[in-house]
Amino acid sequence: MNMATKNDIFREFLQEYLQADKKKKGVILTHVSAVTKMHTKSVIRRFKVLQCKDTRLREKRGRPLYYTPDVTAALKEIWDISGELCGENLHPIVSEYVSILERDKQWKHTDEATGKLLSMSMGTMKERVGRFEKTLLSFGGKSTTKPSTLHAMIPVRMDGWDEAPVGTLQIDSVAHCGASAVGDFIYTVNATDTATLWGERRAQWNKGQQATKHSMENMEALFPTAVCEWHPDSGSEFINYYVLERFSGKLTRSRPYHKNDNCFVEERNGHVVRKWIGFSRFDVYEMVDVINAVYDVLTPFLNHFVPVRRIVTKERIGARWVVQREKVAKTPYQRMLERDDLSMSVKQKLRTEHKKLNPLVLRKAIDKRLTNVFTMKKQHGSK
Repeated sequence: MNMATKNDIFREFLQEYLQADKKKKGVILTHVSAVTKMHTKSVIRRFKVLQCKDTRLREKRGRPLYYTPDVTAALKEIWDISGELCGENLHPIVSEYVSILERDKQWKHTDEATGKLLSMSMGTMKERVGRFEKTLLSFGGKSTTKPSTLHAMIPVRMDGWDEAPVGTLQIDSVAHCGASAVGDFIYTVNATDTATLWGERRAQWNKGQQATKHSMENMEALFPTAVCEWHPDSGSEFINYYVLERFSGKLTRSRPYHKNDNCFVEERNGHVVRKWIGFSRFDVYEMVDVINAVYDVLTPFLNHFVPVRRIVTKERIGARWVVQREKVAKTPYQRMLERDDLSMSVKQKLRTEHKKLNPLVLRKAIDKRLTNVFTMKKQHGSK
């Protein structure tokens, strides 16, 4: 029994104790002493303390508050800019965010609050970030993947992702169909590098074969290095003659109905596309360019300033999986720089690009362009 529970017991009997005669007080003292396991004299002293306590005065016991509200405000600002990361992923990137914002004179917090924020442990950051209210909700979506007749022409790949070189991209399509997959609407083609988790994504109208090929060509041009393999699921937008001819020798596929064969991009569908674009239906052709404008700033923001933790081990114990992740989260940009199979010229190009970026500026641009997306959706009366 902790002290808070004991105090509740004392408060429950306090009025009755103060109004009782000598015999009744003895009964109350015996009962409270037996319940709280305290000596009778201690119980009497505790009743006396509660009787004399002024409820209008604030409790001043305990250690002084170290992480004051100004530190919480600074942490909340970094958390908002990062896209509401969890504490584990936010902790290793805080110092870089602060240094960039100070460099561009956008950091308005005191030196004391900044110092406390930078010295905050991961455990404390996890606990405090857990109190912040999430603003984005998930309601689920629809699947539009269908079997293809060209499966036999493309080799199946199920594993070996840990040894994959940079440029091995898993790719998938995400339907922005709302609650119904009927009719025409926009898709996002999402690609993730299995070696570094570097992501690229483009929006397109429907999931036609030539449109998908065009999206893949655009992503290939944007990827920092050469793409050595495309690994989609078994959807017909990828398994077709147009894509097979254009990316001959680079195309593998996952088994039908086996999402784990495409696990890296499948998790980014939710963590990126669904988190930022949502589950709304976009059935206006003109919105393709508006959504791509979002991806133009969202992609560098995620690749340079949003760290993630990869799975180190995964073991099945009974009916559940026990997953162990990396201790320190890293951004795809940091993972790119650590790779030995990436040329120094590519790394230098990435460093030059990184120095020009500011997470706060990118986040404001993302919010503004997302506003444009939903404003256009409302103007066209899309449901």
